[in-house]
Amino acid sequence: MNDRDLRSRQQRLLMRSAQLRAALSQDLQVIRSPLHWVDGAKAGVQWLAKHPIYPSLALGTLLWLKPRRALAWGQRLWVGWLTVRRLGQWL
Repeated sequence: MNDRDLRSRQQRLLMRSAQLRAALSQDLQVIRSPLHWVDGAKAGVQWLAKHPIYPSLALGTLLWLKPRRALAWGQRLWVGWLTVRRLGQWL
């Protein structure tokens, strides 16, 4: 191969690489929205983990106003918390 052939091949490879990057970018648009939702949910869970007083206050208020409903919600939250911890350990 001479110099001209190598440069020509390099140009073709660069153009092909640009086409592949553009196609990948277009294909990733499909999952961008679900990933954005997952990022938001993760940020919300992290915020709740850093500020546990707010859910505790909400549960305390509910317990004071509606004890039966508070116990039902408390049980659901406990099961949810255990599930999140198990998923965290699994991941």
